[in-house]
Amino acid sequence: MNTRQISLRELKKARAKLAIYEASLSLIGERSFRDMTVEDVCRKAEVSKVTFFKFFRQKEDLLIYFMRVWLTERLIELEENGKKGFDAIRHLFLHIQRSSAERPGLMLALIGFLSELKMHPCMAELSEAEVQLLFPGNPELGGREPRMDALFERSVREAAEAGELRQGVTPLEAAKVLVTIFYGAYLSAHMFQERDLLAHYERHLSLLGEGGHS
Repeated sequence: MNTRQISLRELKKARAKLAIYEASLSLIGERSFRDMTVEDVCRKAEVSKVTFFKFFRQKEDLLIYFMRVWLTERLIELEENGKKGFDAIRHLFLHIQRSSAERPGLMLALIGFLSELKMHPCMAELSEAEVQLLFPGNPELGGREPRMDALFERSVREAAEAGELRQGVTPLEAAKVLVTIFYGAYLSAHMFQERDLLAHYERHLSLLGEGGHS
């Protein structure tokens, strides 16, 4: 990340964009994403619709922005705490549970949007000003595009090196399964009204572990 001086104009634009993002998170904590309108977000953020559409083409782009920020925060935490292998994956699952408790419909809305796209979207790009405001303690990592597939592949290779990955399962296969678990276990927990989301994730993760439990 370039360490050049960021202009006040750039910072002002970034603050306006983050105000929209934070307003949407606040509203999602109160209602479903489907029921939340662009007008609701603009009113909460105290910006015009023109300003909203300057930063986000559609309401659903907020979901991708959330995913970008959320995953970057987790990657920074993993680096700072030195978590590897399945412990790194569990860290993600723990924070999904926390995010779900704060904003129950957010992850479901994201899964629904991704299913409509029929592809994994490119992560939202962040300006230098956004990175500075969002990740002041780690702008270098905050400025990189986070890749969940790369994180999963690295984590399962670390698990394999530690003898934790079930025999007969390759790291590439396990990484693909983790994508299924990440989204699918959340959806099945919702369908079956599982109260302990973290335990539900752990049951799925254990299928990849040596001896039936990682």
